[in-house]
Amino acid sequence: MTGASESKSVERTWHAHSISTARSLSSRAPARGSAARPRCCSRATARRSHVADIDAERARKVAREIEAAGGSASAHALDVSDPAAVEALAEAVFAADGRVDILHNNAGIGHGGNIEATTVEDWQRVIGVNLLGVAYGIQAFVPRMLAQGRPASVINTASQAGINPAPKMAPYVSSKYGVVGMTESLNAELSRRGIRFSAICPGIIDTNIVATATMRGELAAKQGKLTDCYGTKGVSPEEVADAVLRAIEKHTLIVPVPRRQVLVPYLLHRLSPNLLQPIARALDRYVGRM
Repeated sequence: MTGASESKSVERTWHAHSISTARSLSSRAPARGSAARPRCCSRATARRSHVADIDAERARKVAREIEAAGGSASAHALDVSDPAAVEALAEAVFAADGRVDILHNNAGIGHGGNIEATTVEDWQRVIGVNLLGVAYGIQAFVPRMLAQGRPASVINTASQAGINPAPKMAPYVSSKYGVVGMTESLNAELSRRGIRFSAICPGIIDTNIVATATMRGELAAKQGKLTDCYGTKGVSPEEVADAVLRAIEKHTLIVPVPRRQVLVPYLLHRLSPNLLQPIARALDRYVGRM
């Protein structure tokens, strides 16, 4: 759905939304990953998909890749921070196909900076896309999905920054913690009614999220080095795509990915949030030396 996703060729730029309407899941099933490149969609086995992005041509490119792999897809231009536009998309999808089996709220934008350099507008923009964009997707699609009377899945792209603290990223972290909490709450409410929710929490992934992020204060001068770090140390978006498919199949609520990078900090934070504070401060010092 919206204007920024978290993917290699997308990322301010993610396919904000991906919607599958006639699912045929296998171990390499449909849907794209939270940090999955658009081309990962070509592995989809969904019979019918809808891809939405703030960049219409980017959405069309993904749709073409799905069709080249034997699927069927429609592309939509969408700003997920516009609730009326998201509602119109849901109306159009259900009018065309009558149902949605998988909804992936994947739009996201990056932000980093000292709190004194961060603006109110930064907060509003990040929360508007990363958190409210997911909420608008839920409000537009989930009531209709409930009315279908059949099992369905909702995947919300969060972040490692939604389960661990990260200095100089307060707006982004707040938005992603919100996505995790929203996912947990909705799963508790709706899983018994047939709709399962999963929050995908990617760590350092080789995408454009840092390159296209808004950077303020001390981090603005380090944006190039941070972008290079994500390119050299980040794992493949396809690894996240695999995690998304497994989450759909296994109904996993919180999905740290890659596990070798995110799982231990996640478990430490669950044990005691205080345990992550020294680690977060050490990471801040490491970035400061870049």
